[in-house]
Amino acid sequence: MAEEIQDSAEELEVGPNGQGAEENQGAAEALTLEQQLAAAQAEAADYKDRWMRSQAEFANARKRMDKQRMDAYGNATANVIDKLLPVVDDFERAMENLPAEIEGNSWLEGIQLVQRKLLAMLDTFNVTPIDAVGQPFDPNMHEAITQEVTDAYESGVVCRVLQTGYKIGDRVIRPSLVVVAA
Repeated sequence: MAEEIQDSAEELEVGPNGQGAEENQGAAEALTLEQQLAAAQAEAADYKDRWMRSQAEFANARKRMDKQRMDAYGNATANVIDKLLPVVDDFERAMENLPAEIEGNSWLEGIQLVQRKLLAMLDTFNVTPIDAVGQPFDPNMHEAITQEVTDAYESGVVCRVLQTGYKIGDRVIRPSLVVVAA
């Protein structure tokens, strides 16, 4: 009988807080589970934070690439238009210096049609000539070749255009070559 009591006592070892060994072990496991839960929650929060940062970085990269693509398109368009502008200038000079004997000629009408098509094509790309005569000189829009004394305009105002300038929207492709009133 003494052996049975000793076996029962070993099974019911009492811990320092008055609980049995099995209860102490359960409390230790519960604490461990709580710690595991807290660690898992912290890890999940970390993963969520990393995921959200990755999503934000991806969105920013997409915006950056879209902007770069639009800038590249704008630069390519400006380069092509810049190459076409001498042709537009040649048409303008030719039309200003028409001999009187060919006016009304159907061939001339065909050439004028080609000029109008070229100008219409430039218009589809939002290319507009820079209005310079009578405007104050603006170094962003005009390139002054010389100054001229005139009573028609105040000093610092563009009085003649030697070569028309063009812009796409607000971007200057080619500044106007101008004479400024002195």
